[in-house]
Amino acid sequence: MILLRRELGDVLREQRQSQGRTLREVSAAASVSLGYLSEVERGEKEASSELLSSICGALHLPLSEVLGQVSERVAETEALTAPVALPLPPAAMVSASAA
Repeated sequence: MILLRRELGDVLREQRQSQGRTLREVSAAASVSLGYLSEVERGEKEASSELLSSICGALHLPLSEVLGQVSERVAETEALTAPVALPLPPAAMVSASAA
């Protein structure tokens, strides 16, 4: 099962680390406790829209960019875990076998 909060946390952590910033720096800039930000990054807490906006602002990233990255990750996971659908037989074969 895909947990949106984990994917979101992974994206936020990757963005923060790619900027070479610490949890302490980003938590201060976002006005959120270091512990709470850490829990969000680990996918243990669901960030409210207001908190997510504040974190994105602290990372100097548009919310739409972060959500776009999360959407791509979810789509990739869905593609890997989706059950394989078998093709249905043509209608002619179905009606011939029913006769």
